[in-house]
Amino acid sequence: MEISEKLRKILEENREEYLKPLMELIAIDTQDLGHGIAGGREKEGQEYFSRLLQDIGADEIQRDPMTEEAIQRCLKEYSEGNPGHNYDGRYNVYGTFKGANPDRSLMFNGHMDTMPPGELSKWNTPPHEPTVIDGKLYGLGSTDMKSGLLGGLMAVKLLKQAGIGLPCDVKITSVCDEEGGGNGSMQAIMSGQKADAVVVCECSNRELIAAHMGFVFFKVEVEGKSNHSGEKWAGVSAIEKTLKIIRALEELEHEWLLRYKHPLLPAPNLNIGTIHGGTAGSTVAGECYFETCIHYLPVVMSYQKIYDAFTGTVEAVAKSDPWLRDHMPKITMYQCGGAFEQDTSDPFVSAFQEAYSKVEGHKAKIVGSPGGCDSRLWKNIAGAKVLQYGPGKLSECHSVNEYVPVEDYFQAILVYANLILTYGNSNRD
Repeated sequence: MEISEKLRKILEENREEYLKPLMELIAIDTQDLGHGIAGGREKEGQEYFSRLLQDIGADEIQRDPMTEEAIQRCLKEYSEGNPGHNYDGRYNVYGTFKGANPDRSLMFNGHMDTMPPGELSKWNTPPHEPTVIDGKLYGLGSTDMKSGLLGGLMAVKLLKQAGIGLPCDVKITSVCDEEGGGNGSMQAIMSGQKADAVVVCECSNRELIAAHMGFVFFKVEVEGKSNHSGEKWAGVSAIEKTLKIIRALEELEHEWLLRYKHPLLPAPNLNIGTIHGGTAGSTVAGECYFETCIHYLPVVMSYQKIYDAFTGTVEAVAKSDPWLRDHMPKITMYQCGGAFEQDTSDPFVSAFQEAYSKVEGHKAKIVGSPGGCDSRLWKNIAGAKVLQYGPGKLSECHSVNEYVPVEDYFQAILVYANLILTYGNSNRD
């Protein structure tokens, strides 16, 4: 019997054994409270994951406490990092399974934290009571991303159950505070975690994600002069001055739309997400601020280009306005993440396609993602070959009644197991 079919048969015969750990993990509340700033509840989930690593026979298990020092270092050296988060009792877990060739390593990366559940009354089943209905496993974190996180570990379990030795070292990294901007993987990288190739196990709709957008968040604060609106001419509306700036930023976005293209990704965009200003309709607004997120393309664009273009546009408007010239807007960049792109001609991509074909009977569609994830960190900072692939689809992330198709979870386990064999046994770089 062909190895891939042997693995499929074993998984099919032991479905409940492989589904049970996922359901038990979903039942554990691992919310990131306030994007990491207010802390997180990953500890119990990480303890459970550590026990699984031990039960499956990991050769090394490491707990790595989250630290502000690591994030500050990453921010200083790589312009990545979201400082000021609460790390009390929060730690990453790393497991290593030794293979026949210690000179080759493959990592499966995932995050333990979830977003909050939102309005509980809108859930058809409680978010931490995993329930299978019509082949869909409902529960908070089912798609984002406990099914992907466990998928890599279950792939190792499947190979062991089949009596197949690992051809290379396999590493599993379960990180905290991903929802707060990726700090968990930054901590892992700053602590020395690395591999030749990394699979970021975020959902991918059974497609292979080889690129994603970068992102930069800005806050712009504008000062005006408030007074009674009956004498509006005696005041200066901060809202109206803000609108001048926003119109200029819209022109900047239009310029990007015309200039920058990518075969796997949508055009860059600049979204005005919030705007706050004024106190009453009868009062000229004395202050106004807005927040924006810019998504940009890899290679042809960069964080520095975005920063310079954005701040330059705001400052140009201010310098051309008699009031703003003497009351310059305050610009704050408060979160950012780089863009990611993996060369699809790399042998790692070929090995992945080979593994995928053994499961699906055809090659995977290679796509890009408009949303960022930890792929950028493992590629841009750790220097690994990186692909994103995992069960579920983006539309289920951060949503009420989140679910993952059970078959997507099992399919990912099979792809991951075959990838360990195809990449680990490959003579390609």
